Amino acid sequence: MLIRMTSEPEHGQGAGVPDAFQRLWTPHRMAYIQGENKPTGPGAGDGCPFCEIPAESDEDGLVISRGAHVYAVLNLYPYNSGHLMVVPYRHVADYTELDPAETVELAELTKRAMTALRAASGAQGFNIGMNQGGAAGAGIAAHLHQHVVPRWGGDVNFMPVVGATKVLPQLLADTRKMLADAWPH
Repeated sequence: MLIRMTSEPEHGQGAGVPDAFQRLWTPHRMAYIQGENKPTGPGAGDGCPFCEIPAESDEDGLVISRGAHVYAVLNLYPYNSGHLMVVPYRHVADYTELDPAETVELAELTKRAMTALRAASGAQGFNIGMNQGGAAGAGIAAHLHQHVVPRWGGDVNFMPVVGATKVLPQLLADTRKMLADAWPH
């Protein structure tokens, strides 16, 4: 991941008239905007990343914890450092499709995620939820996933509001290790 801050005006082809603005370049976000890692269809065999991640090592898949029915994984395009998701192994789209054991384990891993995030990063609050269906904002609507986003007092600043950019102070691999080490067993 390359993040470049500059106080020098941009010069070059297509840059326009130089100005006095500083720029924080976050080219890794373009992959998400252009649909990288999006499934090609609704089936489990259509490139669903949530179906493919469990076959990877924890480090390569950014998996924090694995249960019998669900697993916890870092969000590859996080809203905040530590933003993770709790995901059933089974390819289901809707919360009502979970069986009782999946429902219980999803809730239990969510609680463990909160405990780990508090221990590892001092999270002061959380946004927890799932977007059901594309119309509700689900990026990967075909495979249910619950977001757990840690929050801290004052963590919203001008960057997301003015620049549509979130500054993340830690690499995903480092965040994964920190949370895996703090995960309650």
